[in-house]
Amino acid sequence: MVAAAKAVQQAGYNFLEDVTAVDWYPSEPRFQISYSILSHKLKERVRLVVRLDGEDAALDSITSVWPSANFYEREVFDLFGVHFGGHPNLRRIMMPEDWKGHPLRKDYPVEGYR
Repeated sequence: MVAAAKAVQQAGYNFLEDVTAVDWYPSEPRFQISYSILSHKLKERVRLVVRLDGEDAALDSITSVWPSANFYEREVFDLFGVHFGGHPNLRRIMMPEDWKGHPLRKDYPVEGYR
């Protein structure tokens, strides 16, 4: 993913707008990670999409290309449980550190784990 992010950046896309995820449970690949990237010069947007299996939901961090991905990747990690390898500070950002599970996964209990 880092190589693709660098290629997009070199093509003139200079602004990372958003990183988000979708859980397609029970389908496989289960997770979809979407990167929305903008080119101010070209006045165009591009979306990079990565699909990940549910068993090993891991991806390389793009914070080395776009430092603004830091908090977006932490949010996806916290709420979906997708790990970003090489992230400088991958820890929960919204839920308490001792929270069990990832609340935006489709198989997460509606009332949480008790």
